[in-house]
Parts: sequence; C-alpha cells; structure tokens
Amino acid sequence: MANTETVHLTEENFDQTLGRDTGVMMVDFWAEWCGPCRAIAPLLEDLARESAGKVTLAKVNVDENPGLAARYGIRSIPTILFVKGGKVADQVIGAVPRAKLQAKLDALA
Repeated sequence: MANTETVHLTEENFDQTLGRDTGVMMVDFWAEWCGPCRAIAPLLEDLARESAGKVTLAKVNVDENPGLAARYGIRSIPTILFVKGGKVADQVIGAVPRAKLQAKLDALA
C-alpha cells in the first residue's frame, strides 16, 4: 500500500525515515509564516498523491528543526529536496511552477 500521507520529519526521525524510503521523497523545508510555502504546499501534495505511491512528501518545519535546515544549507524557504535512495539528488528553491517540480520527479523516476 502506497504511503499517501505527508510525513512530518524532525531531527529525531529524519535519517531513519530517509533511509527507509525506497522511492523518491520530496522534503519540503517550510515555516508557518512563509507565504510561498503555503502556496506550494497543495502542489506538492497533489504530485505525491498522483505518483501512485512512487513519491512521498515529507515536511520539515525549519522553526522547529533548525539543525536540519543548517545541515542541508537551507537559506531560503520553501526549499524542496528531492531524495532518492537516502541521498539528496536534486532541489528547488522557492515556489516554482508545477511543471518544474514534475520535471524533477520525472528525471528521478
């Protein structure tokens, strides 16, 4: 059964979750106060849902998990990391168009 639920990552569960995921994971670094983060969130949810279980959406609240943001050099949000096989394969910064996100996912599929 595909995981269509959004995974909320913390400094405690991050490495374990990334290591366990076999498909592609979109890791969305975001914050409550970030307008562009709220704008792109439904797009990310749609892409994960439409992927038929191949893509998992994970979210990292940078206010609650500053260590993860620092570890990945996240300077501006939203930043979406595309993780495959537990390693960061690509990333986008900012609220980019759906087509750009889809292209990144297609390249990793």
